[in-house]
Amino acid sequence: MAPPRIAVTCGEPAGIGPEILAMLAARHARSPFAAHLTYVGDRALLDARARRIGLAPRYVDFAANADAPAGAVAVFDRPLPVPVAPGAPDPANAAATLAQLAWACDACATGAFDALVTAPAQKSVMQDAGLPFLGHTEYFAERTGTPRVVMMLVGGPANAPLRVALVTTHLALKDVPAAVSGAAVSETLAITARALRERFAIAAPRIAACGLNPHAGEGGHLGCEEIDTIAPAIERARAAGIDVDGPLPADTVFVPSIAGRYDAIVAMYHDQGLPALKAASFGGGVNVTLGLPFVRTSVDHGTALDLARDATRAGTADAGSLIAAVDLAIDLADRARRSA
Repeated sequence: MAPPRIAVTCGEPAGIGPEILAMLAARHARSPFAAHLTYVGDRALLDARARRIGLAPRYVDFAANADAPAGAVAVFDRPLPVPVAPGAPDPANAAATLAQLAWACDACATGAFDALVTAPAQKSVMQDAGLPFLGHTEYFAERTGTPRVVMMLVGGPANAPLRVALVTTHLALKDVPAAVSGAAVSETLAITARALRERFAIAAPRIAACGLNPHAGEGGHLGCEEIDTIAPAIERARAAGIDVDGPLPADTVFVPSIAGRYDAIVAMYHDQGLPALKAASFGGGVNVTLGLPFVRTSVDHGTALDLARDATRAGTADAGSLIAAVDLAIDLADRARRSA
């Protein structure tokens, strides 16, 4: 097969996204990925932030149906309306940043690219601009008309990765119990099991499902969501042929000796599952969106505005998670193309 074509969005222009993209391009020039890379963003900004950290990546202009030379990165230039100050997001650039995501999403959905990798976006500045943006995961689901997607983070050693999928994502904690419905749990388990088989090539995946409450509700003494909602959803998943245990207490299921029994752990909410994953692999973990009609991966960190703002720390951002996200996107895209 020809190398896969990977689109990479720049994320929040005032954050570290353009900087770590320059580092990624420098790595691609030294040791090319087995893929064609195309950045979607403001070319002048990418050049300026690369110079700020002493790099001169080999960027070439993107042309439809033409890939960049080996070791070079194509750039689909999408200029921003106002200048960017590192560390200071401007709502005036929010609509243009969202348009970059829209173009990349549509290009992947129509098959022009084999996978999408995203640098971190600043949700707050999008919302300050009046845009209903809750995060990449939710945005891509809505744009592609996908009724449910699942956020999964992958980290840890290659021979024993920790995979954590979420039933709910970017919600206030007070809104989580109502969102943990039987349908949400059942669909998350089904999407996760299918992705483990089809995208990660795990023939018979084993899944652990967390409870919502401390000690998984302790028999109803600390909440009844496990009895009323989560356990019945797990039983339905088992009846559908999914190998899943639970509901299990979240404070013990992430212990390595227990987590190692499973190919994925399904957590009920964002800060139930992701602290354990990030404690084990922050800076090298990858966010994967399951259920979309294309492969999408992302970094496991935010925009780091404080780091982008401090000129004395220029060049100290860690591109490890972005590099890992590209590596995984290539692997998943190749596997998807082989099975097509």
